[in-house]
Amino acid sequence: MGESEKRTIRVLVAKPGLDGHDRGAKVVAQALKEAGMEVIYTGLHQTIDQIVQTALQEDVDVIGLSILSGAHLPICEELIKKMREKGMRDVKVAVGGVIPKRDVEKLKALGVNAVFPGGTPFDTIVEGIREIAAT
Repeated sequence: MGESEKRTIRVLVAKPGLDGHDRGAKVVAQALKEAGMEVIYTGLHQTIDQIVQTALQEDVDVIGLSILSGAHLPICEELIKKMREKGMRDVKVAVGGVIPKRDVEKLKALGVNAVFPGGTPFDTIVEGIREIAAT
């Protein structure tokens, strides 16, 4: 095993904006922890600036956004822009929540590395995070 394979994947799970429902984010965070990842959960009502700052401070591999508000496109566009401004080219982005199928390719075009619509099995999310963290 190479050095990069031994390193524990660090994931920031964040709830941007005014969305007040975090049960799903907490359950996903727990599934990632049980899969051996280090998880930092930001709590509710985070701004994009707060999320980017926390990701920098915690030296995460992946930022996972939980978005139920329908504002996933503008939120992800702003996040990716701020990440580029801060030189965070190696940090991957995953988005989960209420994501219509028609928006998956739009999100990926913005720079999102993985999209997990509501109802995605935990095993699929864990494997998806492992895959994007390894690239």
